Amino acid sequence: MYNITEKETQPNTYSHINGSIEEILDRYCVSELCKGWPVYRDASEWNNYRSLFAEKGAFVFTTWSGGLSIEDFIEVSKRGRAKGDFIMHRENGTLVDLNPSTSRAVGKMKATITQRFTFDNITFDIECDCRFIFFCHKSPTSTSGGKLEWKMQYSKLFYEKDKVVPVDGKTVPTFKEEELSKYPVGYQLLGAAQAKLGHEILGGLPTLNNQAFFTLYQAIDEWLQGKNVENLLGVPQDYKPKF
Repeated sequence: MYNITEKETQPNTYSHINGSIEEILDRYCVSELCKGWPVYRDASEWNNYRSLFAEKGAFVFTTWSGGLSIEDFIEVSKRGRAKGDFIMHRENGTLVDLNPSTSRAVGKMKATITQRFTFDNITFDIECDCRFIFFCHKSPTSTSGGKLEWKMQYSKLFYEKDKVVPVDGKTVPTFKEEELSKYPVGYQLLGAAQAKLGHEILGGLPTLNNQAFFTLYQAIDEWLQGKNVENLLGVPQDYKPKF
């Protein structure tokens, strides 16, 4: 049965509620970064969106874009939007794990991806419940005058479950089994529909019960400890800009 494990998924506990004023303020700043994804990206506020991320080496993963630098992700997002891609996000709740001793944090944002499609004259939405995981650090930037600022370095998601939503309340398309079987249950419908738009869908992303789920949790813990997590996340060492 497809479901999340009943066992503890994050044995190590970090600052996540209460704490000192400084800890509370740091977690709040990180939560602002997380909420910037739906607020800024959905509105094409690209300058504000870019400001959420680290100046160098920021990398994001999504179903339809694969893994891209933040600069390339913004560019493909613009091009997709110009072609009619209609993707929105609903933030459902955000909490932050903070390790003050390493100046690192992980933002965990529960969200629903909602994308509108029209196939065979049927307009419908596909909604995917997910958790955005943002790997953040506190360090000076080129414009901060030496002050420390929180920025996001990496972003990857847990894709939990998806569904088709009829826009008119009754009419939905039919997906063939061979279309759905290409993708894991957590984003099966979303992947199949995005593929019909011509996107190459990234397989093996974290769902609720695959190995990538546990690997992402390992990356969360090691990031908070101050370790490098590029290999765990799948960030290529020899990445070359696409545009």
